[in-house]
Amino acid sequence: MTIKTLQRWPALTALALALTAPAAHADDRAALETLRQTTRNLIDALVESGVLSREKADALLKSAEQRAAATVASQPAPQPGTTTTTTANGKPVLRVPYVPESMRNQIRDEVKEEVLAQAKAERWGVPNATPSWVDRIRIEGDMRVRYQQDNASNNNTPALTYLAAEVNNANGISRIPDFAAYRLTSTNLPLPVTDTAADRARERLRLRLGLTAKVSDEIGVGVRLATGNATDRVSTNQTMGQNFNKYQLFVDRAFVRIDPAEWVTIQGGRIPNPWFSSEMTWNENLNFEGFAATFRHVDPIASVAPFLTLGYFPLREASPPSRNSRSLWGAQVGANWEVSARTRVKLGLAYYQYNNLAGRSDNDYTITGTSVPTGSTYGQYEYPVGLRQKGNTVFETNPLLSGALDTAPVWGLAYQFKPLVLTAAAEFTHFAPFNIMLSGEYANNTAFSASNFRSRATFPAYAGVDPGGKRDGYQVKLALGATDVREAHDWQVQATYRYLGSDAVLDAFTDTDLGLGGTNLRGYILGMTYGLYRNSTLAVRYLAAENINSTINGNFPNATFKVNTLQVDLNVRF
Repeated sequence: MTIKTLQRWPALTALALALTAPAAHADDRAALETLRQTTRNLIDALVESGVLSREKADALLKSAEQRAAATVASQPAPQPGTTTTTTANGKPVLRVPYVPESMRNQIRDEVKEEVLAQAKAERWGVPNATPSWVDRIRIEGDMRVRYQQDNASNNNTPALTYLAAEVNNANGISRIPDFAAYRLTSTNLPLPVTDTAADRARERLRLRLGLTAKVSDEIGVGVRLATGNATDRVSTNQTMGQNFNKYQLFVDRAFVRIDPAEWVTIQGGRIPNPWFSSEMTWNENLNFEGFAATFRHVDPIASVAPFLTLGYFPLREASPPSRNSRSLWGAQVGANWEVSARTRVKLGLAYYQYNNLAGRSDNDYTITGTSVPTGSTYGQYEYPVGLRQKGNTVFETNPLLSGALDTAPVWGLAYQFKPLVLTAAAEFTHFAPFNIMLSGEYANNTAFSASNFRSRATFPAYAGVDPGGKRDGYQVKLALGATDVREAHDWQVQATYRYLGSDAVLDAFTDTDLGLGGTNLRGYILGMTYGLYRNSTLAVRYLAAENINSTINGNFPNATFKVNTLQVDLNVRF
């Protein structure tokens, strides 16, 4: 008998054959009886521990004895090393060679491992055993509790100046149009509703709960719920202080992922960010609605692994004749480069194009006295308040209504957006367990053009006007410590500097923390994260930012906005 023949249940059958075969010598009989009792005791132990039922154990033993009998009946002529004799009545007796103790122990261990493996796979003795599809589902999430203090500069341009610029139609161009919001007094005088120099302290909470399911080796689905509100496309924070009112959960992700081959991944629905990028271009909480495909070179021994990602994302459905469609196209080519065992680099060059998003003068209205009759297409070129943050250069698409306080201004983007974005990241583990992570990003809006603005802003008030602003921006970030703070006492410190021109990227989807979000900002972020326990961290960040260009164009070249922020986070992942 060899170990090679003892595989899976044939091994148990071979044991049964040895156990049921008579022995000619007392030593052989004693050894085989010991092996028989060892196997029976093993099976009895499995029954007593609940791994194996008594019925299944008896069935296994009976099956083994039947197979052993069949094997003996079909036994070929004795092989060298075995002898046969006859008893007094002439019946043949097969002499089995001595089985060494080491081989018997190995046989016993192999049988034990195989029985336990099958018991685990078939869930023997497990009450109310869950179906196998449960093993293909993974649930994960995180909970973050944050204290945030925002300190605005006392030298910030007051909101009344923004309101005066809008009412007096001072060029009709702004970079923080929401500071011009107002309410009417009982005497119809407009009063600002914003205080640009006010400090703010708040407690915030973020909950995200996700589920992924592997339908097959090729297809999976994902769903994630998150706190937040229906008007903020980016942030998932919930501000406390709602008189103990309940929070809402929204569908943050809902997508199908297809991996038809190892070298391609296709996603559709509300998907995670498919781009290699930083928060300067795409907020870390942003998810995309649409479709993306990533193609990669698969070679486990290659030091350079190139990739290509393509994406299409609808922003607004067409509703003729009042609204046209809006969309985002993107393509990114890059590579993962393993320079050495302790140095890894990743590069990506992306081109994004927003379609039908730029503003145009709105001619679909007339003024009769104090009323403003509008047509079906009025406002179709608006960059809406629920989408924009601040920083992008915008202009009034209905400038003739300046001073008409019963009609809100309609703001449109002064520039088209077709940014080219270069992203790079490097990780150095030469000083493990302390790693060095360095990353950078540069963005340039290739569609930045004052002449193109004037071709769309056709009202006389914009003739010869240069909206100003900047077309590019960059960010550098240095981090020291653990690559991912997950274990107790792990730590990471980081420093970031960002210079983001007003129209380098669309402000709707960029970071919401530095300078309270948006573009037209320069500033820095200092932070530290410490692992309290496994998957539980405490983080502190200090953010300081100020505007680059004037926040109001035209007659207000020195309008400013500056704010410093402190964030203290307790984050738990599960």
